[in-house]
Amino acid sequence: MQKPKSFRPWQPEQTTLLPPSPSDWLSDDHQVYFLLDLVNEFDLSQILIPAQAKDPRGEKGFDPRM
Repeated sequence: MQKPKSFRPWQPEQTTLLPPSPSDWLSDDHQVYFLLDLVNEFDLSQILIPAQAKDPRGEKGFDPRM
């Protein structure tokens, strides 16, 4: 027997579509900003090559820097 299709939860009382920006509640010297700068220095070509070779009709993936 095939499993019925499920949907993402629906929350009509939700007041915002997206969460507030993390920069609103992180200090300017928080470690996450260092990590964001560090990730931009990495060579991600070995990760991007297989991801870009996949069939583009499927669900979109996330950028490896995320």
